[in-house]
Formats: sequence, C-alpha cells, structure tokens
Amino acid sequence: MKPILCLALFLCSATLPVLAKDDRPNIIVIMADDMGYADAGFTGATDIKTPHLDALAASGVVFRQGYVTHPFCGPSRAGLLSGRYQHRFGFETNPAYDASNPYMGIDPAEVLFPKHLQDAGYRTGVIGKWHLGSAPAFHPNHRGFDYFYGFLGGGHDYISIDLRKPVAEGYLQALERNGMPAAFDGYLTTALSEDAAGFVRDSGDRPFFLYLAYNAPHAPLQAPKEAIGKYAHIEDRNRRIYAAMVDVMDAGIGKVVSALEDAGHRDNTLIFFLSDNGGPQAGPDSPSKGNGSSNKPFRGGKGDVYDGGIHVPFIASWPARIPAGSSFEHPVIALDIAKTALACAGTGRGVGSGLEGVDLVPHLTGETDSPPHDMLFWKNGPRWAVLSSKGDKLLSQGKGKAELYRLPEDVSESRNLAREETEQADRLKTDWMGWNEGNVPCRLMPYKAYHRDRDAFFLEAIPGDATKAGYRPGKVSTFK
Repeated sequence: MKPILCLALFLCSATLPVLAKDDRPNIIVIMADDMGYADAGFTGATDIKTPHLDALAASGVVFRQGYVTHPFCGPSRAGLLSGRYQHRFGFETNPAYDASNPYMGIDPAEVLFPKHLQDAGYRTGVIGKWHLGSAPAFHPNHRGFDYFYGFLGGGHDYISIDLRKPVAEGYLQALERNGMPAAFDGYLTTALSEDAAGFVRDSGDRPFFLYLAYNAPHAPLQAPKEAIGKYAHIEDRNRRIYAAMVDVMDAGIGKVVSALEDAGHRDNTLIFFLSDNGGPQAGPDSPSKGNGSSNKPFRGGKGDVYDGGIHVPFIASWPARIPAGSSFEHPVIALDIAKTALACAGTGRGVGSGLEGVDLVPHLTGETDSPPHDMLFWKNGPRWAVLSSKGDKLLSQGKGKAELYRLPEDVSESRNLAREETEQADRLKTDWMGWNEGNVPCRLMPYKAYHRDRDAFFLEAIPGDATKAGYRPGKVSTFK
C-alpha cells in the first residue's frame, strides 16, 4: 500500500467516533390469557407445575397486589399498550374481528408505547394475540412494531387452521407474519414460544422490546396428549386440560429465557409477566363459564370488578437492577409497564404526557418507599370499582348498592363495610366520579351484537337464498 494512502487511512480512522455500547435494557412483556391467579407455583398452585415462572418470580419481584385495567381481554391489552386507561379513548369492549371495518379497533390517534421505543432505536416485536382491531389502521406493523407473528382476533384454535370455515372471530384463520399469511406446526403455544426465542436470538446487540401475548390458557381447551397425561391426577376434565395448557406455556417461557441466557442478555433484560384478567369462573358472582382456572383466594372472575376479575399474577425480573426474591405489597397496575419501559429505555419520562402509570423501578430498588398510586380505577359497563393505596375498595357489580371492602385483610371481599363506614364510601365514590369525568363513551359495539346486526343486514341485502349460497350467519365464537 502506498505511504500516502496509509497515512490517509490512519487519519480517517483516528477521527472516527468510538461508538459506546448501547447498555439500555431489553424489555419483554409476557401476557397470559384468562389465567387464574392461583394457577402458578409462585401464587400457591400445587397441582400445576410452573418451574420456569417460579424461577422468574424468584429472580425478581412478585407484586402481591398486581392489577390490570379491565376484567377481560381487548380493553386490558389496550390499557397495557397505551399506558392509559382505555376508557380515555372509548375502548371498553372486545372489538369484532372484521378486517373491512376501519372503526372496529383501537383509536389510530392513540400512540402505543412500543412506538416510542421504536423511535428510540429499539427493535420491536409482538408475537401472539393482538385483539385491538384487524383492519389495516390497527395492524401491529402500523402501531410501533417492526415484527409481528400471530393472529389479529381474540383467540385461535391451538391445533388447526381451516380456511373452509366461516371467518367469524378468526379462530381458524391463518396466522400472519408481518402482514403475510403464515402457518404453524404442532401446537400453537409452542410455535409462539419458539418464534419468540428466535426473535431474541435474531436481535443481536441492538436493544429490543418483545410483547409475547399468549392466548393460553384461553378457550378452546386444547393441549398436547403428553401434556394432558402429566396431569392425570386432576379429576376435573377442564382443569386437567387447562393445567396442561399452562404447563406448555411455562415451558415456552423457559425457552425464551434460555435464548436470553445463550445470547448473554439475561442480566440486562427487564421481563414482566402477568395475565390479561382473572380466570373465568362458573358461579353466581360471574356470568362467564369456567375454564378450570382458580382465582383463590379472591372472589369472582373474568368480567367482574371483584379482585377475581382484575387481580392477576404479576412479576418483574431484571437481575441487573431489581433485587431477587423481592415482594412488593403496594397496589400496581398494568399501566405502569409503559411508563417503566420508557424510563428504562431513556426516552425521557415526559414522553407521552398522557401516560397514567408510574416508573416502578425506583419503588423496587428502594429509592422511594411511597406507594406508586393514590387510587386505581375500573369500569366495565355498569360495573365499577376504586381502590385506595390504603386498601379501601369500593365497587359496584352493576346491581344494588355499592360495596366497601378493606384489602388485603379481606382478600375474599366477604365483609361489606358500606353501611358501617358511609363517609369513606362516599369519599371513594366521589373519587371514582372525578376519574370517570375524564372518560369517553365506548366507541365500539360489543362483538356479538356486531356480528348479529351485520348478519341481519346481509341477509336482507343479499338477493335469493343466501343460506343455500353458502352464507352462514351467527357462527361466532362464544368466547371473550
């Protein structure tokens, strides 16, 4: 090489900036679907084995009063990803699966927190269940996610794809990978887990955010035979299959953690785990049919504003920052995940001034000992609830007068104090009404009513005998 060229190369290399290693944490949010509070080892299960979740809990903090923003699927996910109470933008029911409807989904003006992470240089991915709208404007690739593998509706068959069947709620439709049809082999939960592990491996040294949204153990109750066989000791058939579904999900979470360890990323990865709502319970306090789950010791289940509907298993693990084996007693809520993620990613605490959660890390590291929230709120149609940081919870299940309970000393919400402590009940009701003033009416029609009315319209609009032509109205999923 000529001397002049060597000198030029030396001078150029001497002036190039040295790029600092990006030490911002990776962030993973793992969400189960319809999982009962008592169905993991770290929350007390003895008949269902969850060694990987238990290890995750032992490596970080278990939130003893961990809540979601809604007692069923779609709205709970809207609150999680927006970082705001979903009532602020009228998302209070599950959207119908209809890719032709540009209104049946989360408001396009609502910026989801993964978009802020994407703008900050994170590689972002969502794998699994979306349930925030199926038209193009709502698609994950248009809402802050670089990568999507999964399904847009509220559930999916765990074994089959069958495009010969009516679309209905999309349980038998093809999966998608970044807007293109995709398949899966074997059992869906395992396929989602393996794809998530692949996402981790493919991210290299670039910080990433992964939202792993399982549909397990949501209905339909389906599991591999070998997994069901592990739980032959469980007499109840539904719980036996349900236990197998949780077991396979737990194994999948283990695969994701192993991928992190193999890539050397585990210490600097913040992992959250939670369910989207409580398990569906059969009984007088809940209209939902049971799926074999258990919300003990709480009252009620999916759909309720009793703790059985909104108090969920909730973990955070970040070995580099959060002390292992921790337990946090103050109430927290899924809204906090967005604010915590953005703060950890260095996007600035002011990003998205409308965010309603808090950065949990200072509370978990001992930098502050104050409760993260003064009040938490819920609304599900006529049902509503408010919980103070001191544990006073006022609620209405939409029938009769409001009920007042003192948590966590009365976790089963069995002793109603409303008549004894009328002043406190009135104060909490005033707080709830003040919060509710900032909400807007639900802008979505419930999915069952939507399908019913759309079917009726097409039956009138289609000339001739539509049924003979292959049209099958009313074939919608009964699952939320």
